[in-house]
Amino acid sequence: MSTDYKFQGWLGKDKDSVKGKMQWEEYEPKTWKETDVDIKITHCGICGSDLHTLRSGWGPTLYPCCVGHEIVGTAVRVGKRVEKGIKVGDRVGVGAQSSSCLKPDCEECSNGLENYCTRVVGTYNGQYPDGSKSYGGYADYCRAPSHFVLKIPDAIPSDEAAPMLCGGITVFAPLKKNGAGPGKKVGIVGIGGLGHFGLLYAKALGCDEITAISRNSHKKQDAMKMGATKFIATDEDKDWAAAHARSLDLIVSTVSSPKMPLQEYLQLLRTNGTFSQVGAPEDPIPSFHAFALIEKGVKIGGSSVGTPDEIQEMLELSAKKGVKPWIQKRPMKEANQAVVDMGAGKARYRYCLVNEAHASA
Repeated sequence: MSTDYKFQGWLGKDKDSVKGKMQWEEYEPKTWKETDVDIKITHCGICGSDLHTLRSGWGPTLYPCCVGHEIVGTAVRVGKRVEKGIKVGDRVGVGAQSSSCLKPDCEECSNGLENYCTRVVGTYNGQYPDGSKSYGGYADYCRAPSHFVLKIPDAIPSDEAAPMLCGGITVFAPLKKNGAGPGKKVGIVGIGGLGHFGLLYAKALGCDEITAISRNSHKKQDAMKMGATKFIATDEDKDWAAAHARSLDLIVSTVSSPKMPLQEYLQLLRTNGTFSQVGAPEDPIPSFHAFALIEKGVKIGGSSVGTPDEIQEMLELSAKKGVKPWIQKRPMKEANQAVVDMGAGKARYRYCLVNEAHASA
């Protein structure tokens, strides 16, 4: 069945595309199935993953690639077997994952852990079992399996909902899974696109103390407005690790630089504390002494985005608590410049592309 709309967007053709050299072109979306939803894109957040992928930083990219996995728009075509009662005209979104095997004999999918399925397909730069490719949200339309498409609560504007679908869930999931809430003291490493969500959600979850951890104090004022109750500047505060030793139950690290003082971060944890890494450096993270774990029963781990159920829970909490990400809207037609600005660290704190033709429709 043909459609009366075209799938076209900003395509990265090679590693230089991250330098503002994406090209607007038409492409062939995934093969249509009756479990799919076609989304007319109104908004798409810019994620650090987009830049890593455009430059093949995490491994070879399947060029041509249309990045963007924080997608919000209107359902314009729904299959006969869609989930969640999605209808044409609904405001919906899709995050970083658009498929998994969903088979009953899959240990992950059968236990609500779709994001850890060994056959995950990313919303972009992925390949479905039939060989068709996934294309992301720097575009006019997106086609995605309905299991990973979510209805957006009325209380959340589209430009705010979009960055929640990857940036938000990436920190919400480890916070929630590791017990962040009343009685807990939490640290967030890195006050950027991910880290600012960490502060917002730690506050929304009711944590007793929230410590923002950054290299310098340039973002201290912003961090305190986002919900931080304490601030550590690791390049400025003398003996910060000793001064704040055994003060945190949980640390969520959002930084993507391998040059992190990991040994010192572990000093900040209380007995039985947890360090969760969600930022994904392109190079190995630093080594650390085993006694940093042994002496306090500390755990170190990671977390990858979130399941559809977790994303829905996050959206509902955001609507209830009035969580409002700090975003800057950029026109979809200026995606190349926005990517360059993102790479230069200019975002405060998350860029959201607005497809003006569709957003005003």
